[in-house]
Amino acid sequence: HFSLANEMKQNDKIMCMLEEQQKNDIRNINKAISEFQKNFQKPETRREFDLSDPQALKKDRPARLSDNDPRCTVSGLQKFMGEDLNYDQRMKFQKEQLREWSLQQQRELKNVLADQKFADDLHDKNRIELDQKMMEQQRKEEENRHAVCAATKNFNRAQAAELEDRKKLEKYQKMKDDMDEISSLLQGDLLSENPEQAVSSFGRHRVITDRWKGMNQDQLMAIRYSQQQQVQENLRRKEEERQRDAEWDRQMIQAARAQLVLERHQQRQNRERRQALDNINADLSQEQKSKNIYLKEEAYSNVPTDEYFAQFNTTSR
Repeated sequence: HFSLANEMKQNDKIMCMLEEQQKNDIRNINKAISEFQKNFQKPETRREFDLSDPQALKKDRPARLSDNDPRCTVSGLQKFMGEDLNYDQRMKFQKEQLREWSLQQQRELKNVLADQKFADDLHDKNRIELDQKMMEQQRKEEENRHAVCAATKNFNRAQAAELEDRKKLEKYQKMKDDMDEISSLLQGDLLSENPEQAVSSFGRHRVITDRWKGMNQDQLMAIRYSQQQQVQENLRRKEEERQRDAEWDRQMIQAARAQLVLERHQQRQNRERRQALDNINADLSQEQKSKNIYLKEEAYSNVPTDEYFAQFNTTSR
């Protein structure tokens, strides 16, 4: 892992160097182009500069300099349509200027190509040197890796041999200890069933549990007698519990019967009270009816006749 980390760091350094070199190359090329444009491609050297020259009006000559100005015609006008007296000289000058521009552009192009070729050669040379350094570094790292692997392999072999010897020694020691233990067990009191080996040094009534071989006949009889006593005691306790439960059941039955008798007596008394109350209500109702009949008879003692109703019928007609 350490070697791999170093290799990754070295690769990162190389990538950073390459990126920095590429940035420098781009910066130098842009700088050379800017310098070339500044020195050899000025605005005033362009063919169409006359159309956008800000000083054109200041540089232009006036239409008439003097009376002997050859540009003036016989009629006194400044210029006639179709006249171009300096055509040959102007065309010659323009051709010469075009030739100079063409030669200048060819020289500039040749210089740019030469600079580009020089930059490419320098870049290739630097790349080759950098590749050689990287290959040398990789070769050294590979040798170091092989050396580390060989040292690790030798160390692992030594460790494996040491571990094998230790296992053999431990196996021999374990086998010897097992044989000694088996011999000790065969010759000891544990497998010989010696009952005296369980007697404790604090008294014969106490035993050592890991050496005890069992109880004698008297001890077994005493335990059986104690178990019988416990069984009888359990039977007696269960009988007492059964009798106590029976007594509780009898008392609960008697209480339930008494409760039932009390409820029936209470129901009988309620029924008698309800019947007496019904009789009283019936007497009161009968008495109320008698009073109502008497009141009605008093209210209608003068019973209307047919003549009384006929009077109302005549009035309505």
